[in-house]
Amino acid sequence: MKNFMIYSLCAVFLLVSPGLFAQDEPDVSDDVLLELYDGARVADVVDGLATLGYMGVGVMDPRISPLWRDVKDMSHRFSGIAVTVRYGPTNRPWNPGADLTKPENYEIYRQWRGMWYSQLSTEPFQQYIKPGTVVVMDNKDDNDTGSTGSKNIMEWKEKGAVGLVTAGGIRDIDEIILQRNPVYSDYYKRGRGERIGRNELIDVQQPVIVGGVLVHPGDILVADSDGVVVVPRRVAVRVGQIAYQELVDDIAGRRQLYEQLGLEIDDTVRERERPEDFFRRLGLPADPNKP
Repeated sequence: MKNFMIYSLCAVFLLVSPGLFAQDEPDVSDDVLLELYDGARVADVVDGLATLGYMGVGVMDPRISPLWRDVKDMSHRFSGIAVTVRYGPTNRPWNPGADLTKPENYEIYRQWRGMWYSQLSTEPFQQYIKPGTVVVMDNKDDNDTGSTGSKNIMEWKEKGAVGLVTAGGIRDIDEIILQRNPVYSDYYKRGRGERIGRNELIDVQQPVIVGGVLVHPGDILVADSDGVVVVPRRVAVRVGQIAYQELVDDIAGRRQLYEQLGLEIDDTVRERERPEDFFRRLGLPADPNKP
């Protein structure tokens, strides 16, 4: 009986041991990953994940979708590396303890507002933004707060952010669309109010959950009209290579059909570098599916 229990425990360990399925790869630089995933499509990345046994893993809820689409230049698409931030509903009083209907209390409001933005609902994640960053914001149930607006999203862009993936909490939507800031969000969770009295910063550069998917800082995100997919950093190289192979194969087939049908050649059928040449140039294995 004792031996049976030991064997049973070993069997359970083998079944659930993360190391059995992790398929960890040597990490590479952000620059290599950004080039590898440049122009990647969600569909190809999902197939790449499935090839490694990650069936349905990393695919966000379809309600996390593009705020706007550009079907000519595809400027709503992006791929990049996660910088994470989490906001949550405050448990503090929703007012500064004064009657704000009285003009004499305006300065109390201003002081309260300044304190909230400078101490309770700040943006320390900005220090981590660099070219190729995707800001991933977990702000579910944060009291109808517009944590992202038309001005701060432009500040993130100036620092190098290529897009935002968020559970909600966006406002100034017309301006964001006009500015062509790529945003993927649940539109029906948008936030109208400012942060004061509504939400607080919880943490930065820690794992978050958006669209039902766990996102770690440094993971790869790819977004297009199919939605958003997250690639764990530990398998990002091989998944990216497989996705690139599929993309090149699709381009070749579609380009041939374009030519047969007399369609104008567009960027979606632009010829790409041969996979093996591309991979070698990046310092990666020429064939990701060989030991």
